[in-house]
Amino acid sequence: METVAGTVTHDPPPAAGGRQGGPLIVTEDTDLLDDLLRLCAAAGATPEVHHGVPERRGSWEAAPLVLVGDDAARRVRGAVRRRGVVLVGRDQDDSGVWRRAVEIGAEHVLMLPDGEQWLVDRIADVAEGVGRPALTVGVIGGRGGAGASTLACALAVTSAREGLRTLLVDADPLGGGLDVLLGGETAEGLRWPAFASSRGRVGGGALEESLPELHSLRVLSWDRGDRIAVPPQAVRAVLAAARRRGGTVVVDLPRRIDDGVAEVLSQLDMGVLVVPAELRAVAAAGRVASAVGMVLRDLRVAVRGPYPPGLDDREVARLLGLPLIGEVPAEPGLSRPDEGPAPPGAAPRGPLARFCREFWERALVEAGAA
Repeated sequence: METVAGTVTHDPPPAAGGRQGGPLIVTEDTDLLDDLLRLCAAAGATPEVHHGVPERRGSWEAAPLVLVGDDAARRVRGAVRRRGVVLVGRDQDDSGVWRRAVEIGAEHVLMLPDGEQWLVDRIADVAEGVGRPALTVGVIGGRGGAGASTLACALAVTSAREGLRTLLVDADPLGGGLDVLLGGETAEGLRWPAFASSRGRVGGGALEESLPELHSLRVLSWDRGDRIAVPPQAVRAVLAAARRRGGTVVVDLPRRIDDGVAEVLSQLDMGVLVVPAELRAVAAAGRVASAVGMVLRDLRVAVRGPYPPGLDDREVARLLGLPLIGEVPAEPGLSRPDEGPAPPGAAPRGPLARFCREFWERALVEAGAA
């Protein structure tokens, strides 16, 4: 057992994907029930309420989460043992609560009001059907003009084409907007400034539905206003919501590391450093890697040609001391923007799409998501 949010608990049990509905509440304590209903409302969930074990067959076993009031512990002692049972009480000094938790097979003991935020988060998790978090990849240039935004867009477009729920996040307010690169600067939906006041928990489903949809993926970019920063706590809330939806999240990162970018780095599973095969670019990339590596443990390098004599992708990776992903191929059509709004990686048989498809195949296997 460990202490979480002012309560003593086990780790929360994993939930299956897909929306599951609200928790089951078992209590006759009207004051406690009022509090639990309030917390369910805050989490966007509609609970089922009973005074004891439900008579309807399967209700106890099927509920994604069971909240048992301390007053009802005796009445549920004979129920089938299952995961996801929380014993909820108020008396911090009642040592008998641990015995009652063991008797009913509770995985968590939570005391109100201290554990309210923890409980809201758990209720919201089951309401959203939280399963495996999204594989979250950040792309950053080793120097200016390295092609990080192009690769980030191509990775997201490829992920969506492979049928994965995909979110592309623009974390560079000075980059001109990934929605522009995708040809969707006029698309309806929220941009980063709309989330600047976000605190605590942001609903994953609500976030996804509020963002522009371009090329079968969702995009969180910047508007054309004056705001160039979002508070770190808002970045944390939005990225956490995005990860809870599963699939993949691709983040286009700036080369400067401020508090907001540090929040993004802390939630990445992997970083990709895009480095042109030039000695000056390698030197600049070394400084970027040093700064990013203070937060992100898994940083790898993708190299862009052409190569000068004596330098290739393996040598670039060796000089930087980073694992090599491979060589990012050129996509000829990207140099002719007058031919149409097709985004990077849009051609399924093109070299860039093939590179991105192979990247996801490897990354998903490593993450155990394939």
